[in-house]
Amino acid sequence: MSARMGKIAESTAKLLSLEGKVAMITGAASGIGRGIALRLAEMGALISVLDIDAKRGEETATEIRSQGGEALFNKCDVRSAADCRRAVETVIEKRSKIDILCNCAGIAIRKDVVDLTEEEWDRVLDVTLKGIYLLSHEVVPHMIRAGGGNIINIGSGWSLKGGPRAAAYCAAKGGAVNLTRAMAIDHGKHNIRVNCVCPGDVDTPMLRSECTQLGEDAQTFMREAANRPLARVGTPDDIANAVLFLASPMSSWITGVALVVDGGGLA
Repeated sequence: MSARMGKIAESTAKLLSLEGKVAMITGAASGIGRGIALRLAEMGALISVLDIDAKRGEETATEIRSQGGEALFNKCDVRSAADCRRAVETVIEKRSKIDILCNCAGIAIRKDVVDLTEEEWDRVLDVTLKGIYLLSHEVVPHMIRAGGGNIINIGSGWSLKGGPRAAAYCAAKGGAVNLTRAMAIDHGKHNIRVNCVCPGDVDTPMLRSECTQLGEDAQTFMREAANRPLARVGTPDDIANAVLFLASPMSSWITGVALVVDGGGLA
């Protein structure tokens, strides 16, 4: 490698480095959340893995540690204010700070408003939208005291357009984008950046559960999901890389945005 290329590589690594940062990630037991946890750990962050699924959540933390990273798991139902408070207090007690909060937890129930029950509506909104509020409510004061921080919410392509038989999910994800904007306005003065990543169809257990809910053939479902300019379904790594960009110094003047990562699906 030439000296010039070495300098470029060093500069790029510095811009993307999360060395010494503490990152809390919800929904990190599987799918997109797990991918984000692994990527941020790879770039030097200590990861606080939050999920209601204790077995798979601990597996994510164990995998990070096996690769030389630092991680701790906290079982957390993001619908519960008490759970969110305990999770944040645990990290603050052990590490004194939370630099990055990634609100990834979410569920999709594929029904229209006629078929959707009130309990199902509440569950989708509470996990997918209220969870963002509850964790942010606990984390933001610590970020203010620390002089800044970084929040990345996970939205959806359906944050920005409607989708069939997904009324509660579309409502929750649409709310995530506008909540992101409101938080960016409120907390820019505290040096807290708040952004939203809006994935298209990503091959995860959640997407495959939607296939099952709709009673569709899995191969047909995934083939139709790949009908976009880049002609493939996304991977958790695709989304994790976008989150890394927004969590890193490389995006230091970006806040309040909805970054669409969908292979051109909304183009």
